[in-house]
Amino acid sequence: QVQLVESGGGLVQAGGSLRLSCTLSGRTFTFYAMGWFRQAPGKEREFVAAISWSGVSTYYSDSVKGRFNISRDNRKSTVYLQMNSLKPEDTDVYYCAARFARFYGDDYYPHTDSVVDYWGQGTQVTVSS
Repeated sequence: QVQLVESGGGLVQAGGSLRLSCTLSGRTFTFYAMGWFRQAPGKEREFVAAISWSGVSTYYSDSVKGRFNISRDNRKSTVYLQMNSLKPEDTDVYYCAARFARFYGDDYYPHTDSVVDYWGQGTQVTVSS
């Protein structure tokens, strides 16, 4: 059974930091490019960041570039999202995403809902002003 288990969400003041973690089980982690999306109530899920299966390439939305950092630890089958300089508008439910990427290049990553193979359950991030 495939599972993506997230942790690390919570409440933080504006300007603070949080680190989200997501662990994949039931599949070979290095076969997957990993990413993070977020969604506010009544809005579409939006791309936040992604990392290639090799860990060499990373991608960010313009809204988080320079503040968030995505990384992966293949030994632990875990992807991380370090979120710094948080703003109230970063308040959302954050979802981990996996896209099968074996046999593809580093530019193959989960950038939209339609290409994601597996989703985490979501973790709430709330940034107070």
